[in-house]
Amino acid sequence: MCSKIFSSKLKTCFLILLSTSFIGQSDSANDSKKLEIPESAFKCLAELTASGAFFVDNLLGNLDATLAVANSDEGGKYPAGSLVTLVPNEVMIKHLEGWNPGTNDWEFFLLDVSAEGSKIAARGTEEVGNRAGSCYGCHQLARPQWDLVCGVDHGCAALPFTREQIRGVQNSDPRCTTEN
Repeated sequence: MCSKIFSSKLKTCFLILLSTSFIGQSDSANDSKKLEIPESAFKCLAELTASGAFFVDNLLGNLDATLAVANSDEGGKYPAGSLVTLVPNEVMIKHLEGWNPGTNDWEFFLLDVSAEGSKIAARGTEEVGNRAGSCYGCHQLARPQWDLVCGVDHGCAALPFTREQIRGVQNSDPRCTTEN
């Protein structure tokens, strides 16, 4: 039964990925509402705040509001400046309200990470993706109260990795250095 449910969600995600390939929303971006995001904003996961399985920060200094939504059992709308990440090389950041209503003002980032820091490899809305497909294509499956942030029970397709595998990737963030 679980494989049928997973298969159904995966098929839905795939169909959404196909549709977003043909229907773009990036033209609706309002650059006056876009945050400036330097590569230095992408830190070692250990420097961020853990919330369940993922990590958060707020680039505008409103970490308490970001954490309130991230830790809520009911969900909520993340404030501008929220940074959410599960693994070192994939991040989503919330711009000012009205930047891109189609993505709830979220922008997705793929990073090249190393001991020297982070380099932005790709950034955008529905066009940014990894080997599994479009980041937005899967995140848009989150039920509305979760503001496109996926979690175990938020409506997104399950990841094809165990919790231990994800923790292993998180713990191997090359940007984190141990100095004695």
